[in-house]
Amino acid sequence: MRKEEDFDVNLSGEDGESEETKRTWFKRIKKGILTATKDKADAPEGIWTMCPSCKLTLTVSELRENYFVCPKCEYHHRIGSGEYFEIIFDNNEFTELFANVVSKDYLGFVDLKPYDKRLEETYAKTNIHDSITVAHGKVNENDLVIACMDFEFIGGSLGSVMGEKISRACDYCLQHKIPFMIINKSGGARMMESAFSLMQLAKTSGKLSQLADAKIPYISLCTDPTFGGTTASFAMLGDIICGEPGALIGFAGPRVIKETIKKDLPEGFQRSEFLLEHGFLDFIVNRKELKEKLGNLLVLFKN
Repeated sequence: MRKEEDFDVNLSGEDGESEETKRTWFKRIKKGILTATKDKADAPEGIWTMCPSCKLTLTVSELRENYFVCPKCEYHHRIGSGEYFEIIFDNNEFTELFANVVSKDYLGFVDLKPYDKRLEETYAKTNIHDSITVAHGKVNENDLVIACMDFEFIGGSLGSVMGEKISRACDYCLQHKIPFMIINKSGGARMMESAFSLMQLAKTSGKLSQLADAKIPYISLCTDPTFGGTTASFAMLGDIICGEPGALIGFAGPRVIKETIKKDLPEGFQRSEFLLEHGFLDFIVNRKELKEKLGNLLVLFKN
């Protein structure tokens, strides 16, 4: 059996260690903390993003190259009219229509702040004209007019400007015999415009019926989220009604419905896959295949 004196135990770390070793150890520790926290450079904003579904971190440029669809879980990130036009129109070439139509505060509405003040701030922040943008371009060399909503403009809310732009777009399509498409992304009616907002449901529905009478195709694409007055009118009136994968589509939200009926909702309730299964959608289209799908539909409509 080994005796206690056979063990060379140096708990203090003082004996048997040269002064040079001690200095090197302290240098190594010091080297790692030379930069103060306040002086460390952070990654510039707008370079990295995280998928809200699977938490994958990737650069914004990588996400853009993949049509703003997560390469790992296929989650479709919310995008605006500019990105949709870039994806759909040939060479990202299009003409914006009715850009001069802007919202006004006819009622003098005030909630947390005056409506006209809210509009000014939103115009400055988003640099877009309202919650919907209308453009005319070509998709695989076929003419198409697209009205695309922007959720960042007061939740893509349905107001008098949205209804007017859709109505004018219908007139434009009637005049030039061009198919029409609406890309829906809305939280519902704009409460700051009260009855002026609700009137747009009937107004847009009536205009779309004119397209139907003239046998001009109307395509409705429902993206995440599509709710409220849009779903109660033009979003569900398309000759073709399609949706993006995983999009939340309905009139009232799942939480409101659950609290009203006091029952648990089916799994995936109000998601596009659930709606497709129950006959509300004609098909679900991945954003990466959207342009090709639209091109094929436009050719079929011509024939």
